[in-house]
Amino acid sequence: MTNDVQASYTSGTSTIPLLGDTIGANLARTAARFPDREALVDVPSSRRWSYARLDHDVDALARGLLAAGVAKGDRVGIWAPNVPEWVLIQYATAKIGAILVNVNPSYRQHELKYAVRQSGMRMIVALPEFRSSDYAAMIDAIRPECPELTETVYIGTASWDALVAGGEVVPADAVERAMAGLGTDEPINIQYTSGTTGSPKGATLSHHNILNNGYFVTETIKFTQEDRLCVPVPFYHCFGMVMCNLGATSHGAAIVIPAASFDAAATLRAVQDERCTTLYGVPTMFIAEQNLPDFASYDLSSLRTGIMAGSPCPVEVMKRCMTDMHMEQVSIAYGMTETSPVSMQTQTDDDVAHRTETVGRVHPHLEVKIVDPATGLTVPRGEAGEFCTRGYSVMLGYWNDPGKTAATIDPARWMHTGDLAVMYDDGYVNIVGRIKDMVIRGGENLYPREIEEFLYSHPDIADVQVIGVPDEKYGEELCAWLLMKPGAAPLDAAGVAAFCEGHLSRHKVPRYVLVVDEFPMTVTGKVRKMDMRQRSVELLGLG
Repeated sequence: MTNDVQASYTSGTSTIPLLGDTIGANLARTAARFPDREALVDVPSSRRWSYARLDHDVDALARGLLAAGVAKGDRVGIWAPNVPEWVLIQYATAKIGAILVNVNPSYRQHELKYAVRQSGMRMIVALPEFRSSDYAAMIDAIRPECPELTETVYIGTASWDALVAGGEVVPADAVERAMAGLGTDEPINIQYTSGTTGSPKGATLSHHNILNNGYFVTETIKFTQEDRLCVPVPFYHCFGMVMCNLGATSHGAAIVIPAASFDAAATLRAVQDERCTTLYGVPTMFIAEQNLPDFASYDLSSLRTGIMAGSPCPVEVMKRCMTDMHMEQVSIAYGMTETSPVSMQTQTDDDVAHRTETVGRVHPHLEVKIVDPATGLTVPRGEAGEFCTRGYSVMLGYWNDPGKTAATIDPARWMHTGDLAVMYDDGYVNIVGRIKDMVIRGGENLYPREIEEFLYSHPDIADVQVIGVPDEKYGEELCAWLLMKPGAAPLDAAGVAAFCEGHLSRHKVPRYVLVVDEFPMTVTGKVRKMDMRQRSVELLGLG
């Protein structure tokens, strides 16, 4: 790279220092500052906690865990959708230094067994059942093969009450003494990746990792104790437990739970009835909310901001958030579980182009570079390469898996994300796809994100995903999966090609088009493109 070419590297400066607290100490400090402010609202059960009550109930549960023999470093699983007890367990384990293991609410028996065994889980706290999942039956089924799992507690039952009551024999200062023995860099949370390529990996995160990331995510959208955050995203994921919960409690803001799992109408009702100022979600959630037949009837005027993240954010959806949903200060955030999660975020005062066409600029106290995946060398600004980040947010590693850790975090502590990105001259970054999602057609690299963004502008398309499928002549061809808006006639390949005419190069026009009712999704709202490829091969007879 010559001297007159700027490298794709940037670092985040800040006048605000990193927090040096543990999670429990930070909650206690917030409760002391804002004891009477509302901390947690569960709309389905009508239960409410002030910060004083939340801290009290967390301490009571923490004493119960101590009475049950849970010690610093022990792994405690939480297997439940968004219920208030999830929040209580999150902070109670943090106060005594137990490592919270997030269990995906959609897990089936073999996935549960893997997480329990791989983490060495000692206790699991779960709902007895949720929807079609009989959690209690699955736990009973795996117990003989998981000898380290010695205790099970079920939310809403006598076993939960007994856990809390058991703490009454523990001295009142026991939690404070436990907190005094904790270091901020010690592991406090294990989150399993989706496992789309092989077994899930347990990203291991510290107090310092996730408390600071939640704090700076919400600092970026100018959070204060006056804010009320509606949380339709799952707690089990970083979006919920870090960007929402820790972001809120580090500022004294309120956490509002609209439903146990995502429900578009319940989300908008909660925003309206609880006068929420902030709404988070992945793009598919905002699309579902905006496509409700009675969307215009909800009073969303209390909103000022929010975050859209988790997968590429369609420009048109983002623009509707800023206008129809009153979220003028809405922000896009980008990151991954292994980076606690956010590395890049747009600012509330960015112009519309930056807030709709990039994932923002580097977060405070972090470094970012874009490298050539083949050589590892930093590419010039404007060129695509792999997004890498370094700093306080990078995970400690994958739990009990040094090999996979070393394959992801290099010796200089750069986290290699596998995402393809471009850094512009002003330091803002655009994510153009995943290295593994890039389609190579006839030797030419095609980025599905670019094609998806264009097809989103079709007036009849509600959502779109573009993937590569096998082709004898070109190696790969493009296939578009479409969700049509209510009442719209299905599009075929000819209709899509006609819409693209004069706007996209011919080789970027999808050869195949499949109109579907839904996309295969993870519980966090990420599209499972691997599943889409397999299904496309079957439907199109390309096997």
